[in-house]
Amino acid sequence: MTSKASQTADGKTPRSPPIPNAVIDRSDREGDEKQWGYDLYPERRGEKYKPSWGRVLLGMEGTESLDKIKCERNVYACVKKSPMVKLMMAALKSSGCEIDIRRHIACEVCDTSVSGGYDPVLNQVVVCQNIARNEGIVQGVLTHEMIHMFDYCNNNLDFKNIDHLACTEIRAANLTHCSFLSACTQGDASPFKIKQAHQDCVKTKALNSVLAVRKVTPEEAIAAVERVFPKCYNDLEPIGRRIRRNSKDMYKAYMEGPMYGYDVD
Repeated sequence: MTSKASQTADGKTPRSPPIPNAVIDRSDREGDEKQWGYDLYPERRGEKYKPSWGRVLLGMEGTESLDKIKCERNVYACVKKSPMVKLMMAALKSSGCEIDIRRHIACEVCDTSVSGGYDPVLNQVVVCQNIARNEGIVQGVLTHEMIHMFDYCNNNLDFKNIDHLACTEIRAANLTHCSFLSACTQGDASPFKIKQAHQDCVKTKALNSVLAVRKVTPEEAIAAVERVFPKCYNDLEPIGRRIRRNSKDMYKAYMEGPMYGYDVD
């Protein structure tokens, strides 16, 4: 796990791809939005997104209404077809936190550094319609954010506690995102570093998510991730297994749901 961004040959820091999520803390304190990641989700502040004319003329913005419709269609498709999303919804229902997709999932325009978020105040998953543009990405966002929702429902998480935040980010990365291929692409794996590849991938993704929403130093974020990593990495609830890319793991986890008391369809 690294604490500094890599640089290109000309000394410039490359733009990072969108992180899977940021937990949204809707603090009312003046000037606190940037400390807690609230500024990444302008519509959470009650603002209506206003595209710039320059980006509209370039075809980069101006289709927000259409994007929202497409996003909602992808959400509905995942709720009906995705084994991971269906499993998470069943686990939440069994925990007393049943999801109504009209109430608990929202498609919004977000900062381009994130693809989704979880708002614990409204108990709502945000899918970034300008980033999560296909069903596969939406599935990943929903599963990731529903893990945060599950943790909040079952464990009384305090997202302002950096250890709590690091733990739920570790669990979400562990259960939904990291594979050997993704570890290789972010520099956490090589043919000589296979054994630690998954753990290093999880640490990197958790670190990036913590830094996205908390105004702390990389050293503080790394320390929090390391403090809680052993316990949180080994907690596989409610999926029950780590999902490998291009495998049947998603379907196996879904079929195993009733063994954990989840009423899957």
